Amino acid sequence: MSGGRGRGRGGRGGGRGGDYYRNKYGGGRGRGGRGGRGGSYNRSESNTSSNTGGADDDKKSGGGGSVGGGSEQAPPSQKFDPNVPRQGGNNGGEHSALVELLRRLDGKQYPGYHDIESSTKGWVNDMEGYSLYIGRAQSDPFAKPTRCRIIVKSETAKFPPVSYQNKIRSVALGDYLNRMFFECCKKMGADVGAGEGGGQGGKGWSGPKGGDIEIAKPSQNVIEQTAVRILSNGDVCAQFTINLPARGRTIQGHRAVQIFDQTLPQMVQKALLYPLLDAADVTRHVLNVEDQEWVRSNLEIRGLVAFVPDGAILPRKSGADDAPMEDKKSDGEDDKDDNSTPKLVRFHSPDTLRVSFDLPNMGKTLAGIGIRKGVTLIVGGGFHGKSTLLSALQLGMYNKIPGDGREFCACSPNAVKIRAEDGRNVSQVNISPFINNLPFGQSTNCFSTPDASGSTSQATNIMEALEMGAKTLLIDEDTCATNFMIRDDKMMQLVHKDKEPITPFLYKVKTLAKQGISVILVVGSCGDFFDVADTTILMDCYDCHDVSSHAKQIAASRAANGGALAASKANFGNVTPRCPVGAAFKPGGKVSVRSKSVVAYGGVELDLSGLEQLVSKEQTNAITLALQRLSALAPDSKMTIFQVLTQLNGLLDHGDGLDALANGQFDGTLARPRTFEIAGAINRLRSDGSFVQLS
Repeated sequence: MSGGRGRGRGGRGGGRGGDYYRNKYGGGRGRGGRGGRGGSYNRSESNTSSNTGGADDDKKSGGGGSVGGGSEQAPPSQKFDPNVPRQGGNNGGEHSALVELLRRLDGKQYPGYHDIESSTKGWVNDMEGYSLYIGRAQSDPFAKPTRCRIIVKSETAKFPPVSYQNKIRSVALGDYLNRMFFECCKKMGADVGAGEGGGQGGKGWSGPKGGDIEIAKPSQNVIEQTAVRILSNGDVCAQFTINLPARGRTIQGHRAVQIFDQTLPQMVQKALLYPLLDAADVTRHVLNVEDQEWVRSNLEIRGLVAFVPDGAILPRKSGADDAPMEDKKSDGEDDKDDNSTPKLVRFHSPDTLRVSFDLPNMGKTLAGIGIRKGVTLIVGGGFHGKSTLLSALQLGMYNKIPGDGREFCACSPNAVKIRAEDGRNVSQVNISPFINNLPFGQSTNCFSTPDASGSTSQATNIMEALEMGAKTLLIDEDTCATNFMIRDDKMMQLVHKDKEPITPFLYKVKTLAKQGISVILVVGSCGDFFDVADTTILMDCYDCHDVSSHAKQIAASRAANGGALAASKANFGNVTPRCPVGAAFKPGGKVSVRSKSVVAYGGVELDLSGLEQLVSKEQTNAITLALQRLSALAPDSKMTIFQVLTQLNGLLDHGDGLDALANGQFDGTLARPRTFEIAGAINRLRSDGSFVQLS
């Protein structure tokens, strides 16, 4: 096809929108590329559209117009949705055909990579026993990397059926293989692309770039995820990304051949095939995780809400590192005068609270503290381990990897961490059990505000947790609003009860317990809670002691707080169900997950920092996809948020699991969030009219 010279230039350094590659290769002065002057890509060389990609790719690259001439425009009736990945092509065939195609593409312009897309047919590597599926190829070297999926046949992977015979074993095995694939990437250097860390060619627009393979980074927790999973027939499904290699905006086909023909097959062999793995290590990982789940499932029938085993390592390396704290004293080194090195103290339960479990797989008896239903206080001096214990409990609904130190630290799966969140959004929540009689007659039966105070936010967090079925509340006074928690006799004498709209949590905690809602509360400054506690645990230099009897003696010897005792006999109040309004959750633009706790949802920033039981960015990725599904709710829907998320859980529990959220786009960056965290995100999204109370 004839035409002009097609000299369109992309922006240097990835342009203003090229966040992904700007972070990897520097630059950022890109001026979106100028479209070529009349030229067009030669279709006879490759069956690729003259368009370099969708609007999403162009934004990310800051890159320029179409390669050569003008781009093909979508019909006006098809409105572009930046949050729906564009479907890739469906080429495919034998692996040798893919290799030959990549060699032919060498030196061609970058959009030629669209020819390797294979959404359903796959590139079949019979020699290695797997099929490779390639989603929509990045249309620009500065765009997000290309999503890929590998399916390894069960007869090649050879994992014993017993290793994935139920849901928890399947999740545990998938987690193990994700870790193997991730470590293999690092050991082989496959996660480092050209131009990174002194790589070949240096940095810059015209130099080589890409070629790196990335898979979701595993955490200390074993959670259902989409990076690697075991299918019901024993096939292994791995989902990852490849930055298709380029020099400038031309294809480096021979480098691509090296990736697809050498690197990937080696990684499959080393990370995904049972005969080449440590069989004993695989078995230990799977059975250890299943035993942890078994302990958690037995808490309810034992009348417990939590369990911490003797010998557990609860402290972490740092606030930024979730790995276990290490004993820093080395052999032969006398550091008895080194006060800067903390001593590692393993957990040991008091005799009066010790319970034991006979583990079904590991064949041993596990002893530790059993925290009973009711109101439990964790007390002690500052820096003695109170919050460390609570932090382990608040993540006790997740299984841990062997060696984490918190294995078998189990907590009720319906436990929710509660805190104050100044400034959070509140929509149509009944907080009257805690706050009532506001000045000027403002009602709290259907309370909304874009800027909640400490007390109203904490009241809201409790009511929203109860609305979703929470059975245990985890609270640390360090992150609470003081006026919400307590109100002493002296203040009552000065400010009459009729002038105080807040009913402190102290007055409500016993009524919650009577309704089957347990509370585990860290306190260090107010002994009034002794009056309502069933169990009191003292942490002293990280040693755990049962001081329940002593606390009750102190409470009995002091004048009881009459208000607290009276309130403990009253009803708690009503939890009013709410219905989400679908239209309020349609994003007005691009949705981008910036971190585990920050999401750009269209033109709104969604702050999830108050959801302390989120443990990975992959969970947040799944939450944003769940949020977008809410926009499909009918305008007259009367489904409550509890019903909506129960239905969603049913969808995720069957069929394709988390892949059901990703619309078949080979998304390996998802992990299963709990219903409580999904609801927490829904509740915090700043959108007018997002809820109506169910009348």
